[in-house]
Amino acid sequence: MSQVEIRLPKMGESVTEATITNWLKGVGDTIEMDEPLVEVATDKVDNELPSEVSGTVAKIFFEVDEVAQVGDVIALISTNGEVASEPEKKDVVVAAEKVDNSVNEAIAAVSGASDLDKNGPSGKFYSPLVRSIAEKEGIAMDELESISGSGQGGRVTKKDIFDYIENGGSKSTPAQQASVPSAAPQAAAKPAPKPSNIPLMEGDEIIEMDRMRKMIAEHMVRSKQTSPHVTSYVEADVTNIWNWRNKIKNDFKKKEGENFTFTPIFIEAIAKAIKDFPLINVSVDGDRIIKKKNINIGMAAALPSGNLIVPVIKNADRLNLYGLAKKVNELANNARNNKLSADDIQGGTYTVTNVGTFGNVMGTPIINQPQVGIMAVGAIRKVPAVIETPDGDFIGIRYKMYLSHAYDHRVVDGALGGSFVRKVADYLENFDVNTQL
Repeated sequence: MSQVEIRLPKMGESVTEATITNWLKGVGDTIEMDEPLVEVATDKVDNELPSEVSGTVAKIFFEVDEVAQVGDVIALISTNGEVASEPEKKDVVVAAEKVDNSVNEAIAAVSGASDLDKNGPSGKFYSPLVRSIAEKEGIAMDELESISGSGQGGRVTKKDIFDYIENGGSKSTPAQQASVPSAAPQAAAKPAPKPSNIPLMEGDEIIEMDRMRKMIAEHMVRSKQTSPHVTSYVEADVTNIWNWRNKIKNDFKKKEGENFTFTPIFIEAIAKAIKDFPLINVSVDGDRIIKKKNINIGMAAALPSGNLIVPVIKNADRLNLYGLAKKVNELANNARNNKLSADDIQGGTYTVTNVGTFGNVMGTPIINQPQVGIMAVGAIRKVPAVIETPDGDFIGIRYKMYLSHAYDHRVVDGALGGSFVRKVADYLENFDVNTQL
């Protein structure tokens, strides 16, 4: 019987694993080349993986909610339409001969019964391999919940649980664990808080969080726990930008078939200011500051589900205003249509979010880890303002907006954070009204 291995492909920079969320074909189903076979999820993006050949699905190696590594065989496709009645048993992890003996023992135990649920009280998902290792080492669920995970969405990986064991997690029975202290503080994080018993009143509705909302919640809480947030505010006069956009927007729409928004102008100003203040474009790794070479600006965008996602404009400082406008529209459209790729949301070094879209004048955004800064741009309002002239001051009507810059006070002090947002405002206020697209 001729069979083709379907492996989990590399889906973007730094993406090493994905969660199986839905099999679109089952064992015995026929499938055409390029027809969707399975839905997988990385950090925030869901992808459909197509079949590389036509045939019949002969075997599936990963169940829904299990995590596969890039390169793992996730399914077999029979090209002659035959399906073996008793397919050869295959380990969950491919190329097991490269794994050490202790991991092999744990993998072999995956097929056995497990007393640990795949989802802990905090909602964390635990793969069969991790649960098997935990049982073998006498780690109960409450102790498993205390392990800090390095996987997607804080998931505990094989390496995490072995590091935990090596750094103090003793091999003991669940009964013994009641009297044995857990691992050393540096090896285990504080357990995630369990849901509180909130009293329900008549008419109350319970809405379960979807997978993305859970990830967003974890990401936001982790950011606030990681970075001491400080926010600086500046008001910018954007009258020149308002008038210039009104002058060119109809021609741009007629020529390009799409709208010209304010977002590319904001991104251009931020990219220029980052070049002036490169220590805004950094990440923190323990006691080290990693200064990023590329300026990759993430822009928060709304999904049809109501969730938010942050596609990234790579090397934004190398694009002119026309290029930024085209890229902003492309990413925004792909976000609305659920067509973003894993690469589209990877590698951001600074983020901008437009709270003005909702009529808000300012905001206090949460930093998108591992970045150290994020800027919220507020609504543009027509307000009375003092205008200075050589002949004296007078009151006039101007278009103004607030910029809110939240930054990580571990590495960005008030002088740097405040100077940066002021520089962004300066670039906006000094916009050249003769700019050509």
